[in-house]
Amino acid sequence: MSSAAEINQEKNPTGATRLENIADSIRQDFDAQTAARDAALAQTRQLTRHCAHAIRAIHRGEKENAQAELDAAHQLAEVLIAGLKDFPDLFFAGYTQDALKEYAEASIVSALVQGGELPSPEDLEIESSTYLQGLAEAAGELRRRCLDILRHGHSAEAERMLNMMDDIYAVLVTMDYPDAVTRGLRRLTDICRSLVERTRGDMTISLRQQRLETSLQKLDDQLSGHDKPSPKAE
Repeated sequence: MSSAAEINQEKNPTGATRLENIADSIRQDFDAQTAARDAALAQTRQLTRHCAHAIRAIHRGEKENAQAELDAAHQLAEVLIAGLKDFPDLFFAGYTQDALKEYAEASIVSALVQGGELPSPEDLEIESSTYLQGLAEAAGELRRRCLDILRHGHSAEAERMLNMMDDIYAVLVTMDYPDAVTRGLRRLTDICRSLVERTRGDMTISLRQQRLETSLQKLDDQLSGHDKPSPKAE
């Protein structure tokens, strides 16, 4: 007589084969995820590098170089997003969103400093929370720009930088949602507020110093005029 195991095997001869097929399918899924992850890691590193170079070029006034770096970042961001379309876990991973945040920051800084049109999250094809994080960090670059201008004296352009920082904070502070939704935006908002306050203080000191220098120069001119000998009458 045949044993129960032999009878079951005869009734279900493909049991082991089906398990192997399931295992092969899982391996293929893991292989695809691993390949996508490896590609994403390389792309995020390149994306972050292009964004950093773009911001540096913006501060140096190298518009063509900045635009070239932003164009390269845009192409990489498109490839990154498309490559992770079927892998939401990888798309929302920290390293991916951090790189896209840098992309948002560089794009926003370029628009605000150079007077271009401010891109939206839809324009950049990124999540709203990631966009807002990039917007918050853009305030730090605007402060840097403002301080660079103040080194050469108070000016309307420095005032414009401060006003834009103030506008950014005014938007961020209204995003009163749980951190699970905004992904830690509250901390960045607090940092932005600190940057705005410090920059306003620097601007105030710069303006007072400029007014003092102007007053001293006028006084010096007046004293120099009194010291000049009067012309002799002929």
